[in-house]
Amino acid sequence: MFHPSFHARATSDKIAYQMLGTGAAITYSELDRRSNQGAQLFRTLGLRPGDHIAFLLENSIAFLVICWAAQRSGLFYTAISRYLKPDEIAYIVRDCGARVFITSPYCAPAAQALIDQPIPELTLFTTGAPALGFESWDEALAEQPQTPIDDEAVGNDMLYSSGTTGKPKGVEREFAFEPLGTVNPLLQLLCVNICGMGPETIYLSPAPLYHAAPLRFNMSVAALGGTSIIMERFEPEAYLRAIEAHRVTHSQLVPTMFVRLLKMPDEIRRRYDVSSLRAAIHAAAPCPVDVKAQMIDWWGPILVEYYAGTEANGVTICTSSDWLAHRGTVGRSLVGAIKIVDDLSGAELPPRQIGSVYFAGGPQFAYHNDPE
Repeated sequence: MFHPSFHARATSDKIAYQMLGTGAAITYSELDRRSNQGAQLFRTLGLRPGDHIAFLLENSIAFLVICWAAQRSGLFYTAISRYLKPDEIAYIVRDCGARVFITSPYCAPAAQALIDQPIPELTLFTTGAPALGFESWDEALAEQPQTPIDDEAVGNDMLYSSGTTGKPKGVEREFAFEPLGTVNPLLQLLCVNICGMGPETIYLSPAPLYHAAPLRFNMSVAALGGTSIIMERFEPEAYLRAIEAHRVTHSQLVPTMFVRLLKMPDEIRRRYDVSSLRAAIHAAAPCPVDVKAQMIDWWGPILVEYYAGTEANGVTICTSSDWLAHRGTVGRSLVGAIKIVDDLSGAELPPRQIGSVYFAGGPQFAYHNDPE
């Protein structure tokens, strides 16, 4: 079944998430209990399916516990980049309509605007001990029962666009109140059918969890019953060392990480055994042809590239064999029909003409508070 609560019963002591640097880990049974407590806390605070929470956290176990607590409560959860400015953070919290905001001692200074200009009916938490203006998330969690809430339903992330053409926009998907374990079609297509992920997966996550791909891949790994090893931050040699030490089977990277890996001396790159890798998934930016060719030479034809956006209304997929046959491609459509259109007229263009990329017929979404 596609939910960690099912794996908590079948493989209770198996590690769901482990931090690479500190070694801090959480088993499936612990994840189930703590996410139940989070769901209970959300209900105690008056949140119901369809309501919103937001959080500003570094990579941590707490980050993913909060996601699963919201997910099993039927809530929308918005992860915020810790590199945004205080006024940008406050804008997203206000715009998404969050009823609860959670941060950490490390990230709390960036959330100062929420203290200086309070938002009505917004409860502020910080992990660890309480701080000025913040209640303790850990203490509040510990007071809650570890049993499931009565009205469990599948919630969704509501992540924000980068804001390159105006203010960031929340990507809101239709809420369906689905039962836990409902199969996500994209998870089945990309993670299971193409990348071969499942209960035996050991996934190495090197990127900030607030980004769409790292967040969704790490949620998918636990839904499938695998184990995620999460880097606090990316460092090339530590990444290779982790692959060897944990016998990593899957990972998701961006092209700049490939570049940093390739810049290491050959003697360091050859020092580590990466033969356990079955799929190295990459996206988020164009990958230079020479960089990808070098990575395939080094790791073998295990690179899987996709092209998509936070909106997930269209996705293309490209295996290494596809790419080797047509270097530079990002593959064929997996979700949504591709349309290349003229920027001025909006008319669809013939093959080999340059225009803007549109997807048709993909999953529906809206921009929160800005449907037009």
